[in-house]
Amino acid sequence: MSEISHYQHMVSTGKITRRDFMEKAAALGLTATAASTLLSSGAAAQSPNKGGTLKQGMLGASTVDDLAPGKQVDRMIVNVNYQLRNNLVEIASDGQAVPELAESWDVEPGARKWVFNLRQGVEFHNGKTMDAEDVVFSLNQHRGEASESGGKGLADGIADIRADGKNQVIVELTSGNADLPYLLADRHFKVIQRDENPSNGVGTGGYILESWEPGVRAITRKNPNYWKEGRAHVDAIETLAINDTAARSSALQTGAIHLMNAPDPKTLGLMKRNKNLQILRSAGGRHFTFAMRTDMAPFDNNHVRLALKYAIDREQLVKTILRGYGRVGNDHPVPETDPYHAKDLPQHSYDPDKAKFHLKQAGLDSLSIPFHTSDAAFVGAVDSGVLLRESAAAAGINVDIVREPADGFWSDVWMKKPFCPVYWDGRPTGEMMMSTVFQSDASWNDTFWKREDFDKLLLSVRAELDTSKRAEIYYELQRMISEEGGALTPMFADFVDIATADVMGFEASPENEMSGHRSGERVWLAS
Repeated sequence: MSEISHYQHMVSTGKITRRDFMEKAAALGLTATAASTLLSSGAAAQSPNKGGTLKQGMLGASTVDDLAPGKQVDRMIVNVNYQLRNNLVEIASDGQAVPELAESWDVEPGARKWVFNLRQGVEFHNGKTMDAEDVVFSLNQHRGEASESGGKGLADGIADIRADGKNQVIVELTSGNADLPYLLADRHFKVIQRDENPSNGVGTGGYILESWEPGVRAITRKNPNYWKEGRAHVDAIETLAINDTAARSSALQTGAIHLMNAPDPKTLGLMKRNKNLQILRSAGGRHFTFAMRTDMAPFDNNHVRLALKYAIDREQLVKTILRGYGRVGNDHPVPETDPYHAKDLPQHSYDPDKAKFHLKQAGLDSLSIPFHTSDAAFVGAVDSGVLLRESAAAAGINVDIVREPADGFWSDVWMKKPFCPVYWDGRPTGEMMMSTVFQSDASWNDTFWKREDFDKLLLSVRAELDTSKRAEIYYELQRMISEEGGALTPMFADFVDIATADVMGFEASPENEMSGHRSGERVWLAS
């Protein structure tokens, strides 16, 4: 294998990033254009095997999981939904929005009116041909006051959706949004069959639901009529809920599963030395937060929130919890990989004296607060709470660790308790992430932070096409969240999965773990 071919393979298996590949190609004398061409053709140069059963073990499952796209909360249900269904638009492994069920799209000046041209002849699993009315029905699941969809905040900017014949859908927005294709690639906006129960699992995806036990397992079988070329290679997928990290790792090492998410960073050094395993890593927008409900005391006082933001040792968290597989966060959700990341925003760092100052500004000499935590939030969430307790003690803040059961964490703790850990996989754009979590009426506004001035700025950045003006607005949005919001965001974590050596075709994704949760249709088994 030539040196450049070796690097191509490393990109396809997630061992190096696309940026690393470009740098290595430049060192070998290749132009940027030539390197980009080689990179895009690298995956195609491999010949996928067909057949076999892919077995996945996943953290992030609950007995209350629901296959309705709008009700996806945790990781396993997102992954299974990508096996069963498609979006109008897909986020490719390079982070770009590319056509999926929409074959192409057109936009009028001002980015308020969009026309999506649908692929023709695509069938649902029950044989019904997909048409524009199905798309209209699907998107309307996330609109209106009565909608309980996690994508409601993203869909609120849609003024009208209508079919124009069987193969065109017109989307009109209340204001311009140049990022609409990225929005329609969101995990919630799967296309389902009109007038059908969204929880039934029927879709146009590469796999058909055979059995489904929430919080236990899902078994899907290859769709013989799948429309997408070069995808869906295995005959079946068994996705197992293994919330216990040690059990998940054991299942991988014994060959009971081929692929797992969310390894314990403490074990990565050991597993990396195992020749039968491969570490799959990608930088992106995943971040962990400690959500403070700003509608509840004492977190309704911003000085208390700032005290905690200065009372946490971020560097220690990245080193200890992530084992270096990540970066320090600055209490907002826009990663360093985003072109609009506010790199000049003053960094919150560990400073007990500043924490004490803000406590005094809140009229307090000390503070005692419960932290409701579980590793269901993310691997290391309990240990993160312990580290917070240790660092905050120097500022006169006593953090009481309350361990919560893994099952039901997302239904009984998140958005219920005043202070708890949360993981977010990020979104393709900063605006989408903010609309999902920080917009006042967003369904997943887990800090209950409501600011009309923030909402107006967020609306303006969607329509702004001038990149310099857009950067200025993005900076202010990030500043507001960092300085005044209820999310303590201490770290961004790389997406890290582990697979057996016979898993091929894995594409590192800046969007999410498990190849953007499209592992089911992307990978194949070497034997």
